[in-house]
Amino acid sequence: MKPLSAIPTSRLKRVRGVFTDVDDTITTHGRLTARALGAVEALVKAGIRVVPVTGGPAGWCDHIARAWNVDAVIGEGGAFYFHLDRETGKLRRRFWFDDQTRAEKRQMMEAARDSVLAEFPGVFLSSDQPYRELDLAIELRNAKGSRLPDPVIADIRAMVRRRGMTTKVSSIHINAYFGDYDKLAMARIAARELWDEDLDATRNRWLFIGDSANDEAMFSFFPLTVGVANVRQVLDRLPVPPKFVTPGEGGAGFAQAVRALIDARR
Repeated sequence: MKPLSAIPTSRLKRVRGVFTDVDDTITTHGRLTARALGAVEALVKAGIRVVPVTGGPAGWCDHIARAWNVDAVIGEGGAFYFHLDRETGKLRRRFWFDDQTRAEKRQMMEAARDSVLAEFPGVFLSSDQPYRELDLAIELRNAKGSRLPDPVIADIRAMVRRRGMTTKVSSIHINAYFGDYDKLAMARIAARELWDEDLDATRNRWLFIGDSANDEAMFSFFPLTVGVANVRQVLDRLPVPPKFVTPGEGGAGFAQAVRALIDARR
């Protein structure tokens, strides 16, 4: 990875949109700082599309789409996108599955949840699980705050895979769900449906910013990618790392990347 300062100004000038992870990319230790939120607003004011792409739950994404002034938000690792229609004030919710299939997948997810909790004492779910539509979010840390041993993480992932679930590991969770979608698959759909844009043709006009192993598809797809400094913690699990890295971690690094982009456009 090269330092953020090594990105050619000419490449930054082409950027018209930013996809960005949220946990530990925009946030810092779970908190949204004024600096990071200000960077989101700076992108909006500069006329750059902003789409948070997160493993976070539908409940959070409802709030982000309404309150953050972003163009759309992709949640639960690609299970849906939410978009606020500025003219009507109505929130559009577009899921990967139709309503009936989503209800069926949810029942299967709940059965998997019960099995995980029964087989792995001391493992617990994310506190935001009640606000999730299709994603089972298992905490990477135990009640004492210690990270789960790698063999336990592997055993949990193996168990849910036997049930037919896809698994990803973020900076905070093991995420498990029924489906073959990911962040990139839903990003393609959102771009096509909201802006009549083919991402395969316009990928060089987007910047992706992230930090974790579940950002792998986005790091692989976009020519211009930036990792905030804490991405170094997961490089052993990223077949394709980001091309550039910020000096700062979390929200500070995100703000640095945004500043470089806006300065280049000026």
